[in-house]
Order: sequence, then structure tokens, then C-alpha cells
Amino acid sequence: MSTKNLTLIVIAALVLLLGGCGCNGYNGLVKLDETVKNAWANVESDYQRRSDLIPNLVNTVKGEANFEQTTLQNVISARASATQVKLDANDLSPEKIQQYQAAQGQLTQALGKLLMVTENYPNLRANDAFRGLQAQLEGTENRIKVARNDFNAAVAAYNIKARTFPNNIFAGMFGFKTKEGFKAEAGSEKAPEVKF
Repeated sequence: MSTKNLTLIVIAALVLLLGGCGCNGYNGLVKLDETVKNAWANVESDYQRRSDLIPNLVNTVKGEANFEQTTLQNVISARASATQVKLDANDLSPEKIQQYQAAQGQLTQALGKLLMVTENYPNLRANDAFRGLQAQLEGTENRIKVARNDFNAAVAAYNIKARTFPNNIFAGMFGFKTKEGFKAEAGSEKAPEVKF
């Protein structure tokens, strides 16, 4: 075998090897990207479930004649703001996730205040409909936490694949950028102050 033929065989083998690695890397990135999008859809679904429960909760609370209207209005406004922030799973930029998280955080705070204030209304706390809605809301908050954790795990797996060699070369060539997951809200590292 001549040197020229051997060189061609080596070059062909390298091209096939790189092509195989490229296809495998690309397909792996596509799979993980779709996993991130699916996890994001689950996050949105759980937030939507919470949003769907709020009108029933507000209407049940309105039944208590002297309930604080400002608190109810804050919940209604926060829900409206949270439902207006939409994210495209193909464009999960850190800024957009932060904006989404901020809107949902405002709703979480408003709901927390609503549930805290209801402690002053024994008739409301004894209401079966209210207790059922409160239990559903608590369950939904747990679902949201799980969905956010699953989303962060999917983002981490995707980012590891996109940043490791040789996949980082193919990720750059095909436009697969690293993604950002949910972060703790500002100030959450401080324990809440409880006063009696």
C-alpha cells in the first residue's frame, strides 16, 4: 500500500470519526434541549394550576363580609401580572426567566399574605371550601417546587453536555447555548423574622 493510499485512509477514518462524534453530540444536545423544554412546560403547567385555583380561593374569601379588600385586590393584581408574563421554551434567557420568576414571586407573596390574614377569620378557616382550596394550593406549591427542581436538573444535564469536549465544539457550531435555571429569590437566604 502506498503512502498516498494510507494517507487517504487515515483522512477518511478521521472524517468518519469526527462525523460520528458530531452526529452523536448533536443528537444528544437535541435530546437534552427537548428535555429542558418539557421540564419548562411542566413548570408552566404547575404555575397555571395555581393561577386557576386563585379565583375560587378569592371568591370563597369574599364571602367573609368584612375581609380586607386590599389583600384580595393585591392577590388579583399579582395573578394578572403573573399570567401576562409568557416565556417561549426556545428562548429561556436568564433575563426572561428572572422576569417570570419575579412575577410569580409577587403572586406567592400576595397569596402568603392572604393566607396569613385569614387566620383572623375563624368562620373562614372553618369553611370546608376554603380549607379544600387551601390544601390544593399547598399541594400545588409543592408541585411547583418539584417541577422547578426537575427543570434545573434538566438544564444542568444539558449544560454539562454542551460544555464538555468535544460536544462544546459542536454546540458552538450548531447554536446550542448554555441555559439558566431557577435561582433563589433575592433575600431568601435570610430567615424570616417571627414576632409574637
